Parts: sequence; C-alpha cells; structure tokens
Amino acid sequence: MSFSDPQSVTFAAPLPVGAISLPRISVGTNASTYKSADGLVQLTASSQYGKRNRRLLRLDYSKISADVFQPDINVQKSSSVYLVVDGPAVGFTNAELLEVYRGLKGAMTASTDLLISKLIGGES
Repeated sequence: MSFSDPQSVTFAAPLPVGAISLPRISVGTNASTYKSADGLVQLTASSQYGKRNRRLLRLDYSKISADVFQPDINVQKSSSVYLVVDGPAVGFTNAELLEVYRGLKGAMTASTDLLISKLIGGES
C-alpha cells in the first residue's frame, strides 16, 4: 500500500522557502518513490521483511552550485536524511515501535532541534 499521492515537504531558509509537491513516480514491491518536478527533491518509503523488519523513510535533497575546483562550472550536489525503523518479525507490536519512534522524535526535536544540530556539527 502506498502513501497518498502527491506527498509534500516544506522547507525554510536557508533552503528555498515553501512547500514542494512530490508526485509518486514509482511503485514497487514494498516501496514507493515521490519526486519533485525539477527532480531535486525525492521521498522514498520502503519495507524489507525477514527475521527483522526494516522500514525506511528517506528524503533526498539536491541543489546546483559552483564546483569548488572550477567555479565557472555548476554541478549537482545531494544530501539525504532518513529514518529506519528496525524490529524483529515478532515480539514488538506496531504500537510499541511507534512509541520508540516518539521517544526518539522527542529527543531530536527538544530545545529547537538542538540534539540534531549538534549531531550535524559532529558531536556525539
């Protein structure tokens, strides 16, 4: 089963500000991909099943900027942020995994995303 189509992501400065529509561009076995019209923003959702079940939600963001070695040439640069929910095939309910996620989300977003800002800065 796929998410609703289209999906949307909203960015604030220093990225271009506003919502970006991400229409679904592919559906596969246990996976869907959503991409912006310019191809620079992509959302992927997938699941893998086995002894452990893994669910992935990934946001890729690309931009065009000057090459550091040849400033007169523009190149595409990309970044990704993703969340993986990993659990055994049996032993945890969806509700329990959701609470583990909520605990992590609370830690990540407390104090205006301070923990993630520190992580991006290289702290551990």
